[in-house]
Amino acid sequence: MKRTLVVIHFLTLTLSASMVESNEGMSGAGLLHQLKFGVLAHDVGDLWSGFNREEGIDLNIEVVFSPSLTILGGALRPALGGSINTAGDTSKGYLDLLWQYNFATGIFFVSGVGAAIHDGKLNASTAGRKALGSRVLFHIPVELGYFISPQTTVSIYFDHISNAYTANENEGMDTLGVRFGYVF
Repeated sequence: MKRTLVVIHFLTLTLSASMVESNEGMSGAGLLHQLKFGVLAHDVGDLWSGFNREEGIDLNIEVVFSPSLTILGGALRPALGGSINTAGDTSKGYLDLLWQYNFATGIFFVSGVGAAIHDGKLNASTAGRKALGSRVLFHIPVELGYFISPQTTVSIYFDHISNAYTANENEGMDTLGVRFGYVF
């Protein structure tokens, strides 16, 4: 499964690079809207999941695509991303539908929902690992950030994965950290 996540990240980077090349001189007319990179604390306790068992830092990448739908003053867009855990614990890939609202002050808010696949444990058979119960989980991200310039952003990012009690085991997992983005 870890090989699968590495392949997903490689494909995401390759796809992103080819989209950047196709976006040159098109001023936002391409398929890619934004590329985000982050460093996240893995399996943070005392948040939605309530406790932690796993360790390490997650390296996160996310591609937000340009097709959008305006809803409640914000833009609804698809996104593809993933996080690799540096300690060898649970890594994940995800596909989301994100809603972003930009305030006139340069602050922005993002929330969404999607699905994640992971290489973590399903059952509570391994000490120091979360029992996630299902290979495919719900993915819920929340992000609060600021436009440093029209093309660059910095943000605080939180995400939660769990199976929403569709399986017997559902310990869930939260990550929290900082991300930087580039808007095309």
